[in-house]
Amino acid sequence: MSRPGFRRLSTAAVAVVFGLTSLWAGDAEAGKKGRKAKAKKAPVTHKINQKALSDLMGPYKFGMTKKQILGILSSQINAKYKDKIAGTTDVYQQDKLRRQRAAELNRIKKSYVEFKGKKTGWDVSIIDDQFAHNTDESMMVHWENSPEGADQRRFFFFHDGRLYKMFIALNTSKLKDSQRKFSFFQSLMESRYGKGSIVKARGLDGTEQPVGIEWNSRTHHVTALDKLQFYGAFCLVVADPGEERQLADLRKAAAPPKKTTTVLDTVIAEEGDDDELSLDDNKAAVDAVLRGN
Repeated sequence: MSRPGFRRLSTAAVAVVFGLTSLWAGDAEAGKKGRKAKAKKAPVTHKINQKALSDLMGPYKFGMTKKQILGILSSQINAKYKDKIAGTTDVYQQDKLRRQRAAELNRIKKSYVEFKGKKTGWDVSIIDDQFAHNTDESMMVHWENSPEGADQRRFFFFHDGRLYKMFIALNTSKLKDSQRKFSFFQSLMESRYGKGSIVKARGLDGTEQPVGIEWNSRTHHVTALDKLQFYGAFCLVVADPGEERQLADLRKAAAPPKKTTTVLDTVIAEEGDDDELSLDDNKAAVDAVLRGN
């Protein structure tokens, strides 16, 4: 026979459940109607500076395979070391340069990773928001020198084995403290690519903050991201917009279902407890559910 204290808990807790269920159901229904009423906005189209876009793309084209990109990188690395090797008559130094050349290309090949569900070192990194698992995505990275001579990392992202996006982490070591802010980043990027649209995201304090600028065209989606706060870098992303949209749908379908806990689950879990309970005893558990813990 159930104890009187537990009956009091069950009656009150179930009342809380039904009250919250009605409230959430009403909110969900209102949300659905609101979503139906809102027409899906098409992305704003921008006129991207073609010279700057060409510099950003370099010799790479969307749709290239890993093998094609490695071929380009191999040619670039060979050209870089050719003059160095020819510039010395020291046989030992020449052999050392050849080993460095081979090691550089091998490092790029080894960086290739397929995102098949197993956690990688990239899952918590500067690019952790640029890929998903189990959607036939993969990536390869190369340290390169910009025309200005600064080191930067270029990440090649593939879908179904074809290049669809590049992410470039820019070296910011030479920036002054006064330049390490979004307003400077915005003026710098817009002077190069043209007027763009501000990208905002909700910060830890709950307020929306500018995190980047984007430019959309039929064939290219360029985004300049401010990642100074966590990674000390400004980043540029250039992607095939059609492939991005397709991947967004695939990622949504492949995403694991969110685990939810209801107040009723908490009550049922407590049912096997022989100790007399009260509503005050269960208050912490109810509060935890409401907070989403």
